[in-house]
Amino acid sequence: MSDFFINRPNFAWVVAIFICLAGALAIPSLPVEKYPQVAPPQITIQAVYPGASATVLNDSVTGLIEEELNGAKGLLYYESVSSSNGIAEITVTFQPGTDPALAQVDVQNRIKKAESRLPEAVKQQGVQVEQANAGFLLIYCMSYRDENAGADPQALADFMARNINNEIRRVPGVGKVQFFASESAMRVWVDPEKLLKYDLSLEDVNRAIAGQNVQVSAGSFGDRPAAGTQELMATLAVQGTLSTPGEFGRIVLRAHEDGSVVRLADVSRIEIGSESYNFDSRLNGISGACAAVQLAPGANALSTVEGVRQRLEELSATFPADMTVSVPYDTSKFVGVAIEKVIHTLFEAVILVFIVILLFLQNFRYTLIPIIVVPVCLLGT
Repeated sequence: MSDFFINRPNFAWVVAIFICLAGALAIPSLPVEKYPQVAPPQITIQAVYPGASATVLNDSVTGLIEEELNGAKGLLYYESVSSSNGIAEITVTFQPGTDPALAQVDVQNRIKKAESRLPEAVKQQGVQVEQANAGFLLIYCMSYRDENAGADPQALADFMARNINNEIRRVPGVGKVQFFASESAMRVWVDPEKLLKYDLSLEDVNRAIAGQNVQVSAGSFGDRPAAGTQELMATLAVQGTLSTPGEFGRIVLRAHEDGSVVRLADVSRIEIGSESYNFDSRLNGISGACAAVQLAPGANALSTVEGVRQRLEELSATFPADMTVSVPYDTSKFVGVAIEKVIHTLFEAVILVFIVILLFLQNFRYTLIPIIVVPVCLLGT
């Protein structure tokens, strides 16, 4: 076979060029999904128990969920964190090769068994189950421009929660977006002394808010069946949920027979504030709003980061003039540098092989032939 190609150099060149072209065309469509999965898939579980301490959270929430997780198919281990701010997070790690979608379904089914024993406040908040690796892929932050550095950071957080985070969650490869701020909410700051004065409790306040802040369907008039003389039909629209501090302040807590009433504004201070005060984000010492992106199991880190950056750039066209977004933390840079170093090492190896062969053969033409074989073999492989 070697004599055949030696005696026909032009044919050998054609075959080599064909192998190089075929290899170059095959590079973009390499079956990456066929590579073995090195990183084990992870499922994250998050539960919120407002006002609970770490001990209460561990005993009444985390321990019950861990008890049901035992025996899950392909389970390697799980790691739980119960915080004093009422947030419990469990990271469940499965054996490499386990289908993340099936693992998530299995985890959700097991949590369903423990739901009946969870506190009512936890069930109202909901238990979140997501496919995401534990580490942060990147962190993006919104901040005001220099001339508005002292503006309200709550407006940033609210804008980010309503207009950006959901868009980033839809980027392929994103497993979870952890928000280090909160959107706006109606805050009711109750005065305990005033509650005692009117002989009321927090349960009375909660019951009044839940009963008088509801969305109702008023129906319609003139709808079928109707009398033959009916000429008009319309759907009734009434005010449902309350939206301003003044409307919340008029909620009736207690009514007396003489016509006097105790309203929510009489026992509390009502304002629009943050839904949660557990986080405080700063960028270069200035208040802002930040969120972390966690990679989905099996996703490509480089393409995911590129997709997130591209989506942020597209969304920035709709930002108010005084707001800007940046990415201060990006772990994909290490991956890119590692790939670049591999390419540099490959070229350095080829140069060293060329020098060694040239020293032994003492002929540039004879040395050139095996050096040309290296890229042909790589592309052919």
